[in-house]
Amino acid sequence: MTALLEVEHLSKRFGGVTAVDDCSFTVQHGAVTGLIGPNGSGKTTVFNLATGYLHADSGRIVFAGRTLARPDPAALYRAGLSRTFQHARIFPRLCALDNLIVAAGHPWRSLFTRRRGHADSDRALALLEEFGLAAHAEHPAGELSYGQRKLLEFASVLMSEPKLVLLDEPTAGVNPTLVATMEQHIRHRHAMGISFLIVEHDMNLVMRLCDPVIVMDRGTRIAAGPPDAVRADPAVLDAYLGQ
Repeated sequence: MTALLEVEHLSKRFGGVTAVDDCSFTVQHGAVTGLIGPNGSGKTTVFNLATGYLHADSGRIVFAGRTLARPDPAALYRAGLSRTFQHARIFPRLCALDNLIVAAGHPWRSLFTRRRGHADSDRALALLEEFGLAAHAEHPAGELSYGQRKLLEFASVLMSEPKLVLLDEPTAGVNPTLVATMEQHIRHRHAMGISFLIVEHDMNLVMRLCDPVIVMDRGTRIAAGPPDAVRADPAVLDAYLGQ
C-alpha cells in the first residue's frame, strides 16, 4: 500500500503546553487505521492540524502526494479528505436532507434561492436510506437523537466522495447497538475503497476493526503496528491500555 496521508514531525504548543511534540506517522491507502492514546495525548490536536483547523508550529502534512504548507479545511475536503468531530457538527435548523446537500459543496443560503438539484437530492436520499435516516429526511436535524446526529454527520462527509475519512470518536456516548451500526458502516465504506483514520476509546472496536493501530502519548507517537503487537507493547500498556 502507498501512503495517503503523511504526518511529518508535527509540533504544536498552546502557551506553555506542548500538545503535539515532533509527531510522525502515515496512513496507508486502503487501510482502516486506529489512533489511540490516553486523554490529553494529542490525538484530536493532530486531527485538527492534519485538516487545517489548526496550524502547526513546525512539521508538515502530505496528502495524496501533495505537501501542504498550510492545510485548508475546504481545499482538503474538495481534494478528498473529510472528517467528523467528537461532537457531531450539523445544521440543526436545516432538515436532514439539506444537511447533506450543503455537505455536497453548496452554500446553505442557496437552499432558499434555488431548487435542489436532482443528482444531489438522489445521492443524499440514498445516503439517508443507507444510514437509517430516510424517515427524517424533511425533519429538522436538531430533532434527531445524539446517535442519529453522529450518523447524519458521517453520511454528510460521504457526500464529497472522499478518499480518506478521519473519524473523531465516532462511537463516544452511543449505545452498543449504534456502535455495531457505526462499525458496519465503516466496514461497508472501506470495502468500497475509502480509507479511514479513527480516533476511538473503545479498545474492543479498535482491535477488531483497525490495522494498523497508532498509539500516542504526551503529544507524540510511541508505537504503531498490527493490533496484537500494539496490545502487547510494554510502552502502550504503561501509557494507555494498562490504566
